[in-house]
Amino acid sequence: MKVHILDDWFDTLRGLPCFAKLANHEVIVWTDHEPDPVKLAQRVQGAEALVLFRERTKIGADLLSRLPNLRLISQRSVYPHVDVPACTANGVMLCSNMHSDTPSYAAAEMTLALILASYRQIPQQVASIRAGDWQMGVGRTLRGRTLGLYGYGRIAQAVADYAEAIGMRVQWWASDDGRARAQTDGRTVADSREAFFATSDIVSLHVRLKPTTRGIVTADDLAAMQPRSLLVNTSRSGLIASGVLEAEIAKGRIHAAVDVFDEEPLRNIGNPLLANPNVLPTPHIGYVTEDEFDLQFSDIFDQINAYAAGSPIHVINPDVSR
Repeated sequence: MKVHILDDWFDTLRGLPCFAKLANHEVIVWTDHEPDPVKLAQRVQGAEALVLFRERTKIGADLLSRLPNLRLISQRSVYPHVDVPACTANGVMLCSNMHSDTPSYAAAEMTLALILASYRQIPQQVASIRAGDWQMGVGRTLRGRTLGLYGYGRIAQAVADYAEAIGMRVQWWASDDGRARAQTDGRTVADSREAFFATSDIVSLHVRLKPTTRGIVTADDLAAMQPRSLLVNTSRSGLIASGVLEAEIAKGRIHAAVDVFDEEPLRNIGNPLLANPNVLPTPHIGYVTEDEFDLQFSDIFDQINAYAAGSPIHVINPDVSR
């Protein structure tokens, strides 16, 4: 098959073991981002299969209608960036492994890194010494603090293991089903949503973004947080109601560490979260490690080979005929 890989910005995949799985295909790797669907359609005109890097490129009807040769889109995990009905209407199968056996340890580690960097003021201290100064302030210790994890999934459970290893207390909030599973597993679940936000020194979000979870974190939730508490978001920006985090941060009351934004790649240097000293921003690198890419794209390339062999796997829109 003619396979086009989009948005491999640092040309990483060709150097990973999983790339050998595409040996029997004609592969083109694009190392830049093209947001315009007309221009993107021109560059991938001959593609029979598109490989996506998570949500870096939106796939809509305006693009799909311009790609008559396209038969397969292969990716991993959730797909809010893909217009599935438009895929079906254009005869394009979407394959996406939604049930990995292992959590994204890279994302869990990134969560811990953001917490540590925020509490110990690591970016500010680095900037100070590089500017010819010495210490710029005094950080805080994590041991004995309460980490509130919102969402009872595999990544959050890995974060909990890391936090407990350094002496933090962990409490949980989640959906009704998630809280029930946490209690069954012997975890500490907050008495109420209000208590969860009010008694956590740090709140970290680990919820999948879907229509029912969009805006699930509200202004009231953030207002309930303690002064100088920290909100960490390595999941999706859409989990927080629009404008709510920016408004609360502007008050100077809480801190935030965010790896995800409404607009990605983020080009707006006027974004208030980037300018506020109480915010530690990173450019959606929670899952961006060589090890994580090799794990994810091994699945993605398996989906291509399965399709080429006539037995597609992880099919999201099975109504599409081969």
